[in-house]
Amino acid sequence: MSSRPSAAVYRRRRIVVLGAIIVVLALLTALVWSLVARAGAGAGPDPTPSSSSPSPRATAPAPTSSSPASSADPSSTPAQTPAPTSTADAGPVPCTSADVQVKAVTDHDTYSADENPQLTISLTNRSTKDCTMNVGTSKQVFTITSGSDTWWRSTDCQQTPSDAIQTIKAGATVASSAPVVWDRTRSSVDTCGATDRQRAPGGGAAYQLRVSIGGFESAAPVQFLLN
Repeated sequence: MSSRPSAAVYRRRRIVVLGAIIVVLALLTALVWSLVARAGAGAGPDPTPSSSSPSPRATAPAPTSSSPASSADPSSTPAQTPAPTSTADAGPVPCTSADVQVKAVTDHDTYSADENPQLTISLTNRSTKDCTMNVGTSKQVFTITSGSDTWWRSTDCQQTPSDAIQTIKAGATVASSAPVVWDRTRSSVDTCGATDRQRAPGGGAAYQLRVSIGGFESAAPVQFLLN
């Protein structure tokens, strides 16, 4: 008959079994944690926008120096040059009828039977600035009338008309450099070379001289008498 193990032996066996169970549980626990850790390490991070992904910041164009939205100092931009306010700086301007007073001038008020009237044009610049105009014979017209009858016109038989651009100073008066002479006959484009043109009556007859230059008319005619 065999002897039964003692109680101490049973306790030692239980301790060994419990210890083995604890070790197995610890190993299982370690294995589980290891698997969990590996699974976590293998999963990538949540996707985030890459540098090439469109975003408001990436696509908004940055202002350049030429962009109207540039915040550059306004003092660094070139200032506009103001246009000249005075016409004097640009030199004389063309005369206008409002600038120039035109006047017919005769060398006498009364002429004897052997005298021919000498006629000139006077120009006065009434403005406050110098002006230029063509004062040549190509722009001058002398007209002599008696009542409603036109006796003579300088352009009817004019020869070699010329141009002459002149600056008239502000407030200055200029006159024809050489007078135009009326031979006291009736003019016509058809009788320029004739020697028997009709002579104007004398004996105290009254005549009027009107002039124009460049289209500017004299304000009033000048009267003279022929004896």
